[in-house]
Amino acid sequence: MEPTREQVRAAPKVLLHDHLDGGLRPATVLELAREVGHELPVGPDADAEALGTWFAEAADSGSLVRYLETFDHTVGVMQTAPAITRVARECVEDLAADGVVYAEVRYAPEQHVEQGLTLDEVVAAVQEGFDQGVAAAQANGTPIVVRQLLTAMRHQARSMEIAELAVAWRGRGVAGFDIAGAEAGFPPTRHLDAFEYLQRENSHFTIHAGEAFGLPSIWQAIQWCGADRLGHGVRIADDITVKDDGEVELGLLASYVRDKRIPLEMCPASNVQTGAATSIAEHPIGLLTRLRFRVTVNTDNRLMSRTSMTDEMTALVEAFGYGLPDLRWFTINAMKSAFLPFDERLAIIDGIVKPGYERLISG
Repeated sequence: MEPTREQVRAAPKVLLHDHLDGGLRPATVLELAREVGHELPVGPDADAEALGTWFAEAADSGSLVRYLETFDHTVGVMQTAPAITRVARECVEDLAADGVVYAEVRYAPEQHVEQGLTLDEVVAAVQEGFDQGVAAAQANGTPIVVRQLLTAMRHQARSMEIAELAVAWRGRGVAGFDIAGAEAGFPPTRHLDAFEYLQRENSHFTIHAGEAFGLPSIWQAIQWCGADRLGHGVRIADDITVKDDGEVELGLLASYVRDKRIPLEMCPASNVQTGAATSIAEHPIGLLTRLRFRVTVNTDNRLMSRTSMTDEMTALVEAFGYGLPDLRWFTINAMKSAFLPFDERLAIIDGIVKPGYERLISG
């Protein structure tokens, strides 16, 4: 039986791909913008609802480049330590309220230094907010574990600096590294020195690949850069042929990704907005799930997509008829793929995820 939305919300969920600067509450953007004098596109008298609608409509263009432009107005209000800490705290509170029990939240420290913060101070401000949010969630009876992923922008030249920052903060709240930004014209191999450094340091990293650009981006991320996970990876479907009789043939790259169990951080709502998929029902996640790739479900940018983990999973239930066992499979996939030590991953799977789904399935 298909689960209800209430059951999906109650289910323990694991989130690997969520951008801090893409998940602000509209009301928070308004308040912070007024405090710092940042001009918003909706005018000074707009309310939170109107601003939330603007973000969703501006992001719903079918273009990744246009989608990324909306971040000017979230990053713009996240330039002081108190603002960053507030956003980080609210992020954790919102995820915990949605039933997320483990999350890796990413952001680019280099985008938050316009008013004089150092990179180290940015990371510290985020961690302070995460700590506050975790404490609040625990007090509310919705415990959550949250880790940072530090992102370098692929069109800039600070990836080595951010990689060193991620290693310096390892064990203090930072779980790994990422690169993000427009893919076309900015291949991951431009940052090969950073990835080689991270590998020497035994550090984890994911790479945005296979979202707006095709198979070459995925191939470089894996075979040249050594990515542990693929951010989105939706275009791996380009290497899969479904014949008229239903027979499926995998190309060499798709076979490699599946055989090596390389996790795909799939973000259905966002992929539809940016044109990486035509609709949820036509999203390659259905085929990739049927072929048992290491598929995970994620939100990407909760503000721009007006989404949550409950929304994402409910949409998949409606599109593909998934049941609670399928949602449990996505969740365990994600927890297995998390940048946490093995024993900590296992504790969450055996102590939280499996019992949580068992209660819903049996009761």
